[in-house]
Amino acid sequence: MDDRSCCRRCRPDLADAADPQLERVRRVCRYIDEHPEAKPTLAQLAAHVDASPYHLQRSFKAVLGITPRQYADQRRLHRFKRELGNEASVSRALYDAGYGSSSRLYERATSQLGMTPATYRRGGRGARIRYTTTACPLGRLLVAATERGVCAVSLGDDDATLVAALRDEYFEAEISEDKSALGRWGEVLLGFLEGRLRAIDLPLDICATAFQRRVWELLRTIPYGETRTYSEMARRLGAPRAARAVGRACASNPVPLIIPCHRAVRADGGLGGYRWGAERKQALLENEREGRG
Repeated sequence: MDDRSCCRRCRPDLADAADPQLERVRRVCRYIDEHPEAKPTLAQLAAHVDASPYHLQRSFKAVLGITPRQYADQRRLHRFKRELGNEASVSRALYDAGYGSSSRLYERATSQLGMTPATYRRGGRGARIRYTTTACPLGRLLVAATERGVCAVSLGDDDATLVAALRDEYFEAEISEDKSALGRWGEVLLGFLEGRLRAIDLPLDICATAFQRRVWELLRTIPYGETRTYSEMARRLGAPRAARAVGRACASNPVPLIIPCHRAVRADGGLGGYRWGAERKQALLENEREGRG
């Protein structure tokens, strides 16, 4: 699968676009994807689609929430991660992905990969993740974190299943239980589940595509006790045909409750999917509605 097909899958908001603004953004994305070794300026990209730099920058921000330069950075990072997954060496993957030097990649490694490239290639080996589990109104709650912030929140019926899923997700990381260090974060989440808190403000260490990030940021703006349909969210994102993609972004959210994906519902009034079960989603929504009253 080439970068262009991946681009269409990750950003369905650009698929079948009839709007001139969307088409312009799609053409620039295609150009960036097809020329990974190039580093065109904003002015050069604008000339490629017969637009002014100002209007191109504004179009990108409106459609994707990022600039052309940020898009190019993310695509290079995607190619780098793909090459690492194919057992390429770090240096070869770096240059195949279009990075001119290792320093430029390592500048972004902490914020975008969450670990150094070599560590990422080893499946997270060397990364330290601590977790704790506790009883909650919806069964059992697991919260896990790196040194930078929360990387996973899970709900389930038993600790063994929750911990096994965490280890499967981060199969090469150093994972250990640490109730004392993470207890305060678990208390924040419990306070939310028990209706004592209406918002959660915890540091996060999660990775996302540009589209996922926009969906997750939009989810965090939905007021406590309210819902939005997937279609409404797609329209807010300027991508009215991307309701299903919004649903997939909600389903891939690694830190539910902190990012309240339970507030996204179907247009026909149905709950829609929820990784931890429709009953838990219903309970979360009912608790919030009661808390508003």
